[in-house]
Amino acid sequence: MAAAISTLSILFMVWTIKAVDGAGIGISYGRAASNLPPPVQVAQVLAHSATFDCVKLFDLRFAHKWVRTNIVPRVDDTNNARILVGNEVISTANRSLVSSLVPAMQNLHTVLTSLSLQHRIKVASPQSLGVLSTSNPPSTGKFREGRVAEVMRPLLSFLRATGSPFTVNAHPFFRFAVDTVDYALFRLNPGVEDQNTGLVYSNMLDGQLDAVFSAIKRLGFDDVDIVISETGWPSVGDPRELGVNVDNARDYNKNLVQHVSSGTDTPLKPNRTFEAYIFSLFDENLKPGPLSQRNFGLFHPDLLPVYIGVLTTEVGGHATAAVQTLNPNTLRFKTMVHSEAEHRRPIVA
Repeated sequence: MAAAISTLSILFMVWTIKAVDGAGIGISYGRAASNLPPPVQVAQVLAHSATFDCVKLFDLRFAHKWVRTNIVPRVDDTNNARILVGNEVISTANRSLVSSLVPAMQNLHTVLTSLSLQHRIKVASPQSLGVLSTSNPPSTGKFREGRVAEVMRPLLSFLRATGSPFTVNAHPFFRFAVDTVDYALFRLNPGVEDQNTGLVYSNMLDGQLDAVFSAIKRLGFDDVDIVISETGWPSVGDPRELGVNVDNARDYNKNLVQHVSSGTDTPLKPNRTFEAYIFSLFDENLKPGPLSQRNFGLFHPDLLPVYIGVLTTEVGGHATAAVQTLNPNTLRFKTMVHSEAEHRRPIVA
């Protein structure tokens, strides 16, 4: 499966020493831009962040060699590492890539087992909500038939057998409408009732997660954990893109941090907490698609915050980020294999 894995990019995660027991907030450090600051400068901004437990860095390399040369030497510093193979692979039209996904994951797990790392480093694969045929109400969540169903059962079997989570890119931004914007942004709203269960949802993200849980449970894998591998909201978009502005971006990410950090559960699984990664640390000027795709960042490339309230605070009327000297002894490392995919939201007339 070397050919299949070589098409994937590797995602390197830096964890602070802060422990994460099932729930935590991370930030995606995508680098699809030509004007980003040096990584060491970024590390100084994030090293002592009180908000984020982890950071994702994207880097394209060959998986087997990367595991041996980058993970093994740092294994003593590795804490609950995870390798993510691909990004939304099952939603693509590439049948060859879809069919190679689980074998590639099994191959990586075999490599880790040969190095006695299988208990410390898990293998997973982030999927989009597009793998669901139904998601509303959440209790009706179901995976699509055909090739999605064909690969989903072996994928979930692998995750269960290896103790890995099902990772999902959950973006309320791509699903909300004019009358559900407050529901999508965790703002005060009347809630949405699932008439099948009588459960009331106060925000769209919880509904999306429970729809995924329902789909997983329908296949008999409700013991597999769920991780939010990506979620966020853009601050700038094309004129016809609905709900794209600084206020909404700030509110979504700020409220997300509060929601996840509080340990709040979801209606269908009240004892579950989530690990979530905000997309993204920086605006990325090389991203394809609508203008919003290049403006999910919390920071501009010059390290000035796009808005205050998530990683930044206001001091004397000026936005500031806590910048301190990076101390390698306070870091833990995570690793992921990851390939980026475009996200597109329909233009609203």
